[in-house]
Amino acid sequence: MTLEMRGIYKSFGANDVLRDVSFSVAPGEICALLGENGAGKSTLMNILGGVLPADRGTVLLDGREAAFKSPAESLAAGIAFIHQELNLVNDLSIYENMFIGRELKTKAGLLDAKAMCARCAGVFERMDVDLDPRAMVRDLDASYKQIVEIARALLMEASIIIMDEPTTSLTDPEIDRVFDMMRILKDQGVAMVFISHKLREVMDICDRYTVLRDGSMVAQGNVSDTNVDELAKHMVGHEVRTQSLRRERELGGEVLRAEGLSQERHFESVSFSVRAGEVLGFTGLLGDGRSELFQAVFGSGGKYQGQLYLEGKPVTVRDTRQAVELGIGYVPRDRKENGIIKDMDILENGSIVTWPRHAKYGLINWRQVKEAFRRQAETLRIKMGAEEDLIGSLSGGNQQKVVLAKWLNAGPKVLIFDNPTQGVDVGAKEDIYDTILELAGGGVAVIVLSSEAQEIIRLCDRAIVMYHGRVKGELPAGEMAEQEIMRIATGA
Repeated sequence: MTLEMRGIYKSFGANDVLRDVSFSVAPGEICALLGENGAGKSTLMNILGGVLPADRGTVLLDGREAAFKSPAESLAAGIAFIHQELNLVNDLSIYENMFIGRELKTKAGLLDAKAMCARCAGVFERMDVDLDPRAMVRDLDASYKQIVEIARALLMEASIIIMDEPTTSLTDPEIDRVFDMMRILKDQGVAMVFISHKLREVMDICDRYTVLRDGSMVAQGNVSDTNVDELAKHMVGHEVRTQSLRRERELGGEVLRAEGLSQERHFESVSFSVRAGEVLGFTGLLGDGRSELFQAVFGSGGKYQGQLYLEGKPVTVRDTRQAVELGIGYVPRDRKENGIIKDMDILENGSIVTWPRHAKYGLINWRQVKEAFRRQAETLRIKMGAEEDLIGSLSGGNQQKVVLAKWLNAGPKVLIFDNPTQGVDVGAKEDIYDTILELAGGGVAVIVLSSEAQEIIRLCDRAIVMYHGRVKGELPAGEMAEQEIMRIATGA
């Protein structure tokens, strides 16, 4: 099925979200839809998916005009939308997830599990994937959950699949598995729209690209005719820095030291120290234990053995409240699950850590809270409407900045960033990098946990590489290179 979207306009009040945008994808083609958070990508795809109506413009499927009033109409026309947050129920089997809401039944009105499993097995055979339809979804790794979503789209006879940030939570081997699946579907004539901020992946898997910026289409073409730097420039409107961001600065005294930290099944005999003004990196592969290690340091990961020292004094962190009182902050990797509170507004999310500081006799001084948050919002260039809007009204990158604002207002001595730029665009990523370096310049001890070797190399003064819960090596700035980090991270 061939898709063409011509001259699409969409406004929300006085805010023009899309202005004269055109987009197309052909059978057997993977087209990247790129842009910063807030560029209009989601709005364009929501129009295609029947979630929103366009103000003006035309949608053509195989040359015939189409207009969808609901997601069901879009799906019936052969368009499936796989969202970044997978819509699977962990406590159901694969076949139950694939048929949820449209189960097959026997003549007696009972669920026909045998028929549903057979239909699932047929789709898996088409995809050349070995999955048991009766297996529980909770037992699948992230890549196979993504594959089940794709299989469900094919089961509903989708000819066009929209994939929104499909690799955000995947490891490199899992990404390879999903990409192999996409190539199989491409060979079968399925068209795919690939929305991602990971430009190297775009170069690897996509045939064409379209770039949106501030609601307008600013570039399109064949992926073979461009490169990562050009794509990033189109997205942000200027050259994007790729060189090392480390700055010469005088480091202060030791702020945090760990000696022999251990926790069964997660990490063992880990020792490290970080000084005021230093950016210390922790990296490795899936299962290296770094997130569990620093969740324990922050008091959210359960009991640990070993000793922590804060400014030379021994401390035992039992919970997050104590960690905050000690001056330890933590920006989690899973923003949606652990970084924000969806039912709270922007201001509440950006200030909750400091409420006790602005409270007297149990009453919060909201004037002080607002003043402190507004200073950070301006510094971080948070794009938002009213402070009273729900946090979910913001793009992913701006949500991450609100999480940052919360901790910047707390004034921590140590701030831990767990994959700080996961799921944010190149522009927001650079803003976050600048913030990290400014924190270090102000004397904060910064710890960055990241799976991206380039992120560690560009930001950090030192890098500790973990392997299966242990420290496997340490590299100073001058010795950090992707191949060396990978060599250590694989246990060499």
